[in-house]
Amino acid sequence: MKMAIQDLRGTTVRRVARKVKVCVQEVQKEFKTKKSPENLLVTLQPDGVLRGRVLFSYIIDAFLLPIGSPIPISHTNFWQSWQMARTFVQLGYQVDVIHWTNQQFIPKEKYAAFVDVRRNLERLAPVLNRDCMKVFHIDTAHILFHNAAEAKRLLDLQRRRGVTLSPRRFEMPNQGIEHADCATATGNDFVLNTFAYAKKKIFKLPSPCGISLDWFKREWSQCQKKFLWFSSSGLVHKGLDLALEAFSEMPEYQLIVCAPVEREKAFVHTYYRELFDTKNIQTIGWVDIEGEKFREIVRSCGAVLHFSCSEGGAPSVKTCMHAGLVPIVSYESGVDVHDNGVSLTDCSVENIKQVVKRIAELPPNTVEDMSRGTWEYARSHYTRENFSDEYTRVIREILSETGCESKN
Repeated sequence: MKMAIQDLRGTTVRRVARKVKVCVQEVQKEFKTKKSPENLLVTLQPDGVLRGRVLFSYIIDAFLLPIGSPIPISHTNFWQSWQMARTFVQLGYQVDVIHWTNQQFIPKEKYAAFVDVRRNLERLAPVLNRDCMKVFHIDTAHILFHNAAEAKRLLDLQRRRGVTLSPRRFEMPNQGIEHADCATATGNDFVLNTFAYAKKKIFKLPSPCGISLDWFKREWSQCQKKFLWFSSSGLVHKGLDLALEAFSEMPEYQLIVCAPVEREKAFVHTYYRELFDTKNIQTIGWVDIEGEKFREIVRSCGAVLHFSCSEGGAPSVKTCMHAGLVPIVSYESGVDVHDNGVSLTDCSVENIKQVVKRIAELPPNTVEDMSRGTWEYARSHYTRENFSDEYTRVIREILSETGCESKN
């Protein structure tokens, strides 16, 4: 700044104003960079004897909340990130937490382990101590598969509707798995198979859903003809376009759409008639899973739909399974439905119609049995307690391979 101001001597007023503006912008940029939560370092200290240090790169938001504040449950990864770091603290490790987008942090300590979810592993692996156990946490299918799958969905839509929409979920590919010693994942075999090329050991984990609902009594002869779409953004990636086209041709069945459609204006423009001017399709928008509105909606429906082309385990589906909704999902959603739902390898509009009709016309008691099986499975597998227990077990096993964890 001082040097820049000295350079102002002998310049015109216009040039002075321009240089001052540039200086102010640079100072503002530097201040913003330093203050951004994404560039912070949070250190967690264990009680008792320090066993070592762990570097943790995921979502930092939960660590910045005031003491006693609840962790948001709008997505499972907020609490999951907090619990993963807490696991190491409970095992006696100091944990340095950075956000997964932090590109400034350079390690100055020796770490027993490093956990990362995206690009920091490949960036930092060369500068970490050689005996650091590097763990890649998988929360999506491999990004190359992910991007290619969305591109195909967009191309298919272009051919069906004569319109080009932009990708909403594209990411730069990373080489995290290639720099890792091992990995953890909350998805199913579909997700793990997209990383199989790296030949690294991958530990499966259950998803930690933030809600657990009591069993809802339903009038199944009515509910089984009413289907819920529940997803976040990236609507073509998730397959909402396919659901809308299918239900616009099935007026005898109802579709409720709970998704942030207002964020994707081009999608809304393309599917305005289906979203807002089709009698059997009701578009509600984003719904808070902690609110009574969510409970009213799931109580009135029999199944949840999710036709994503690439996921890491679709927490939105697993949340709805806690409400007893029968999952009708794409194989690429990364959710195992067992005998209590339908996993689609063909997400064509015609096949979706056939599956919806089949579920809607089953004997009500059969659908109720599928619902209860779904609900019971979710309550026994997709819980915070189960995730905590399994993650602790897995981390103990990983650390034992390096000699960091006591056999006791």
